[in-house]
Amino acid sequence: MVTTHNPPGSVDRPTVREPRVPGPAPLGRRRTATSGSAGLAALLVSPTLLVLAIVVLYPTIVAIKDSFYGTPGLDPRTGFVRDHDPFVGAGNYTGIFGAAGERFWNAFWNTTFLTVTTVALETVLGIAMALIMHRALRGRAVVRASILVPWAIPTAVTGLLWRWIFNSEGIANTLIGRQILWTTEGFHAKAAVIIADVWKTAPFIGLLVLAGLQVISKEVYEAARMDGAGVLRQFWSITLPLVKPALLVAVLFRTLDALRMFDLPYILVGAQKTSVETLSMLAQDQAANVRFGPAAAYAVILFVYVFLIALAFVRLLGADLVPHRRKGAAA
Repeated sequence: MVTTHNPPGSVDRPTVREPRVPGPAPLGRRRTATSGSAGLAALLVSPTLLVLAIVVLYPTIVAIKDSFYGTPGLDPRTGFVRDHDPFVGAGNYTGIFGAAGERFWNAFWNTTFLTVTTVALETVLGIAMALIMHRALRGRAVVRASILVPWAIPTAVTGLLWRWIFNSEGIANTLIGRQILWTTEGFHAKAAVIIADVWKTAPFIGLLVLAGLQVISKEVYEAARMDGAGVLRQFWSITLPLVKPALLVAVLFRTLDALRMFDLPYILVGAQKTSVETLSMLAQDQAANVRFGPAAAYAVILFVYVFLIALAFVRLLGADLVPHRRKGAAA
């Protein structure tokens, strides 16, 4: 204990000690805490990784393996029927440039056309729906519920519903006053699929954009109105930039979903229809005819196509979804 002596006549004052600032933890202790957190994180995500490995990774590996095998049939060397699938290497992939290429490229362009068209229309209508649902009007809850009803309907039910609408004596022909066979071959079959898909999934984009609109402060619009900005100016300069992250996520999800389109054209128009056959429908048709090798090859090509589109989308359009850390910031 330290004793302090004050000079005569001075007032005794308590000695104030400076608080001790704790220094950085020892390196060994920090490593232990980090390793413990990493171990806990790995333990928590391990069930999810296990499910993904069973549901996604294993089927993908099996599909890639099966894509290198052909269909069983007569062996040209022996003249007997094979009891196993022959190994053909990359023959299923090179076949798309041969006799079987016409059907593949037709399905490829159908998939691309339907994806681009439906996603573009759904984006425009989804933003309009979000703006309507965001407005403080009477009966807003009823409006929101009615807009979201089509998205809640299963796709199979949607296909059957629009198949009845596009019947030769259905509501669509009654309204336009013409007899159009919507569910047969031709561009009108594509139009039927586009209309049905936009009707069903545009509310999905509207729902995500609405979530982005909810976080925009009203003071931002009030300041813009005080500066003389009109409605269109506020939309282009405030609304769109602030809802861009939510909009990009919605468009990305819808693009990936549309590239895998199968059930709606299959139920609405039918199988083996040249006008609306997609890559998923082509792969299913090959598998249904016990041609598992070509079916697996088409599925792998579709997987690579979807992966490249998602990668390009994130790199080119969604690079600012995650804010970059400033240089020199503490880790």
